[in-house]
Amino acid sequence: MSTLTIHPIAYARNGFTDKFGIPRQSSAHTVLRTRIVFCRPYRSADAIRGIEEFSHLWLLWGFHEAADTQSLTVRPPRLGGNVRVGVFATRSPYRPNPLGLTSVRLVAVEHTAEGPVLVVEGADMMDGTPIYDIKPYLRYCDSHPDSRDGFVDATPRRMLKVAWPEPLPKDFPLQELCEILEQDPRPAYHNDPERIYGIDYGGWNIHFRVDDGTLYVTDVHK
Repeated sequence: MSTLTIHPIAYARNGFTDKFGIPRQSSAHTVLRTRIVFCRPYRSADAIRGIEEFSHLWLLWGFHEAADTQSLTVRPPRLGGNVRVGVFATRSPYRPNPLGLTSVRLVAVEHTAEGPVLVVEGADMMDGTPIYDIKPYLRYCDSHPDSRDGFVDATPRRMLKVAWPEPLPKDFPLQELCEILEQDPRPAYHNDPERIYGIDYGGWNIHFRVDDGTLYVTDVHK
């Protein structure tokens, strides 16, 4: 059996300093942005020449904070965290090889002292995530409108109403946190209305609880 050694070509930079709260899937409609900062020798305009002609990209990246596992089955949050299915029938981060694949929208190409930086929307990864490859998304072969979504079709997403304390600090990233919290970052099998959860994003710490479809933010501080 042959082995393959791969090295990061870039790293993700965003406000997610912890795994808790990261969107479970990439999203086509989002205000959450990630900057892709390249490593040498890819820190060159030549490496991305022509990339701005594409609206979307594929990112191949690593679950660098996930535990090593050789498990053949996992428990998807979408099924309540209690039903096991085959690892290859899920997008769980606990995989034989900890690799992630995400489609993102390219918002901008910035030229900085660190070389070119890609600004993207829709990334489901934390700050510091290693990126191993970038490829353009091609609509004619990558889009499958007649596809089926397996068990996901039978378990619709649950969106929460978010109730904020007042007043909020002027520099608080309200839009970003609303998007994160309304998707319910709790483990799927948690349903204790008195339990307080905490999430970190962009230098802010937010505590909250969830009761009957509403997420109540109890505390906000830097």
